[in-house]
Amino acid sequence: MVNYCRVLGCTNRSDREKHLEYYRLPKILTNQGEECKKLSEERRRLWLAKLNQDFQGKNLDNIRVCSNHFLSGKRSDLYKKDDPDWVPSVNMRGKQEPQPPKDSLTSRYTRRVNRAQQKLKDAAAHSLLLMDTPDDDSATSDYVGDNICSVGTQTEMSGDFIDSMTSELQNLRTENIQLRSCVENVSSSYDQSAFEGKDEKVLFFTGLPTYQILLALFTYISPHLPVKKSLNAFKVLMLTLMRLRLNVSTTFLSYAFNVSIATASRVFTDVIDVMFIRMKPLVIWPEREQLVKTMPMQFRKQFGKKCVAIIDCFEVFIDRPSNLIARAETWSSYKHHNTVKFLIGITPQGTVSYISNAWGGRVSDKYITENCGFLDNILPGDLVLADRGFDIQDTLGCIMAQVKMPAFTRGKSQLAPVDVETTRKIAHVRIHVERVIGSVRQKYCILGGTLPIDFLMRKDDNFCTVDKIGLVCCALVNLCPSVVDFD
Repeated sequence: MVNYCRVLGCTNRSDREKHLEYYRLPKILTNQGEECKKLSEERRRLWLAKLNQDFQGKNLDNIRVCSNHFLSGKRSDLYKKDDPDWVPSVNMRGKQEPQPPKDSLTSRYTRRVNRAQQKLKDAAAHSLLLMDTPDDDSATSDYVGDNICSVGTQTEMSGDFIDSMTSELQNLRTENIQLRSCVENVSSSYDQSAFEGKDEKVLFFTGLPTYQILLALFTYISPHLPVKKSLNAFKVLMLTLMRLRLNVSTTFLSYAFNVSIATASRVFTDVIDVMFIRMKPLVIWPEREQLVKTMPMQFRKQFGKKCVAIIDCFEVFIDRPSNLIARAETWSSYKHHNTVKFLIGITPQGTVSYISNAWGGRVSDKYITENCGFLDNILPGDLVLADRGFDIQDTLGCIMAQVKMPAFTRGKSQLAPVDVETTRKIAHVRIHVERVIGSVRQKYCILGGTLPIDFLMRKDDNFCTVDKIGLVCCALVNLCPSVVDFD
């Protein structure tokens, strides 16, 4: 490809004048900090002003300037703004126009560089004198007098060293600007301003549908959040929500938020404790009057206004315990893995109204329902929808309530027409609890992974971390739109 110099009156081209260099129009650097961006913008603007041409509709990446238009024969570095070759300046208006002598163009820059080098040389000479001076105060004056003549020689000998140190200092300054920009970008990625007006980003990192809901949650619990030296209240909340939402490790979070692994782990457990206490009111058993007023039409057609809850159990994988008794109590023959099991109840409207503490995966659904405290919310005349594993007709009958389950098929060659129709009606509405469970596990992937054994250790409040995680995830799902339509 042949490169042409785009300066007016210049006919140099790369296939003829091969000894010349052809420099592109400077690009605007946007990924190396604000200072570098402003410097590169100014340099590009001055180059275009020097060219003094109309490039509208043309590709600016193809613009070249040959090295004949620079005093030294090459362009200077971006950070050497005082250098005359920072912008092309030789024969920029045609070869016929007389140019001022190069000495007049470079004299000011040369004087400035010489003054800076002289300061460095004086400082180096002074440092050498201080290092070579004896500790004896009585010999100081004699020593200085004898060696004062050698200062100039030492300075001249160290001139190359000073030049190399100056170059290294400039490189370090450039690297410092780049690293500072990277640190600022990383630290500001999870600030509150980074999520403002970005609902898709909020949904990805937190599972909440909008920024307004995230801000309302933050306002509600921020007075009680632990604040660290390197993390403000919003960042500790984001760290916890990202752990719940994405199921990333604390090692990843420590790099993302520029803290230690221990700090990230401690922040997560502390914030979960706060959210567990503050968000309990979001998982509430509604009054019967409220249920009747907002009962969806599909429930009214099938079961009237008596249905108060749809219940089911879901399991979460855990690491295999080293204790043999705990290993046996958490083994699930259904999942073929060590698990903990939750009982979840939802209203006909699709909100989570009850979530139990975690039980060992070996426990049956019936045992959890009868012993977790769920039945304390049932009133006479209530109707509960459940799966076949919840054989609690007798238990609910004692409190004058009833449960509807799909018909059993064991021992029957074919279901009766009445049982088929009843099973179809129950399955049509009971599927909503499966949808809510799926929503909880998909929005907060920590419940879809394998939890560490540490989360099963009970604390002073008689709750373990996995109990709190289950309630917090269900409360967050209640802040999202319901999966059940009113119609």
